[in-house]
Amino acid sequence: MKKRYLLAIAICLTTSLLQAQVNFSEYFYNKCLRIDYTHSGNNQEEAYSVEKYWEEPYWAGSKKNLIDTFEYGKYFFKVFDKASNTEIYSRGFCSLFGEWQTTAEAKKIRKAFNESIIMPYPKKDVYIIFYTRDFHSGKWIKKSEFDIDVNSYFIKPNTQDQYPAFDVHISGEPSKKLDIVIIPEGYTQEELGRFTEDCKNFSDKLFSFAPYDKHKQNINIRGVWAPSAESGSAIPKERIYKNTILQSNFYTFDSERYCMVEDFQKVRNIAKNAPYDQIYILVNTDKYGGGGIYNFYSLSINGNIKAPEVFIHEFGHGFAGLGDEYYSSSTSYNDFYDLSIEPWEPNLTTLIDFDSKWKHLLKKSTPIPTPAKKKYLNRLGVFEGGGYISKGMYRPAYDCLMKSFQGHTFCAACQEAIEKMIAFYSE
Repeated sequence: MKKRYLLAIAICLTTSLLQAQVNFSEYFYNKCLRIDYTHSGNNQEEAYSVEKYWEEPYWAGSKKNLIDTFEYGKYFFKVFDKASNTEIYSRGFCSLFGEWQTTAEAKKIRKAFNESIIMPYPKKDVYIIFYTRDFHSGKWIKKSEFDIDVNSYFIKPNTQDQYPAFDVHISGEPSKKLDIVIIPEGYTQEELGRFTEDCKNFSDKLFSFAPYDKHKQNINIRGVWAPSAESGSAIPKERIYKNTILQSNFYTFDSERYCMVEDFQKVRNIAKNAPYDQIYILVNTDKYGGGGIYNFYSLSINGNIKAPEVFIHEFGHGFAGLGDEYYSSSTSYNDFYDLSIEPWEPNLTTLIDFDSKWKHLLKKSTPIPTPAKKKYLNRLGVFEGGGYISKGMYRPAYDCLMKSFQGHTFCAACQEAIEKMIAFYSE
């Protein structure tokens, strides 16, 4: 174990430099291994408790880009071939638990959230290491490690929640495309037609925004028809509760517009009916709200006048790891960023390491920071305020879809981040 531990440290230190990818067919079958676990703790502590292992039929991810070269997110996991100690897969992600840790409630109680990770199914035994990003240094800290016997009879085929899938926009083989699965929340059996129409609208709206409009040939979109007993979503403050398939609710963390699903394993169960890289939950309500968590899921409503912008904004979080660029709206988060380090989100900076962000996109005449004067408002810059913080955090544009819905466009820095992620999944 000591030898493995030292090798793992060495691999961790060199991966960001080498960024070497591995041969898919040497290490993996073309199907999915899913690991369900509980993530628990308070504002200072966390623990992982493995629950179940599942074999699932579809692996939609890239067979070329198996090692995560972005290292976005609050959490990270690496998969190592046990015999050779070779890193064969990795991904960064965020979670609802991670957001809850920044709330006032997390200072008072401990709480557990169910989570899940997926990977291509290994051919040989592996071990997995979970990391958490240290708040003050930004570095990865090892939190948990466990072995997996890939031939264990305790890894069961996942036959839960079987529902039909349908095509919305298909451009090619899943492993060479970004695959989005749309799953319904609060659509009754009688509302199948509305859900299929909403999926088509989602697709049309996605491709109406740059840079997605230039990448229709790199993206697949599918829907899964999983009806609910009742329409809509719960609104706890109004004592409105709904019997829906995912049990979504507004007022997540007591923030009215934050509509989310706590049972992520249930989300995975429904999503697994189609090949997917990204999960998008459509909620059947006209109440304004939504949410998006990087490599977790994105969620938006279908009936509000701002629904297209909500779709695209939340997908910016869930897919590309983009941070919120607003700073004046109330949130449930406390101390979400340490201003003494560079945030991992590609569209936010503290100027600690601005060279790693969008500096290369700026005109040489653009001052850093950029004053909010008329001549700079329509160009890329470094404007103060972002990430829920008014001072010391900077964003790329005076306005952008990650800040407000007034301009209806992503800035050049956000577009570049989105295009890099599309390429990662579709190469």
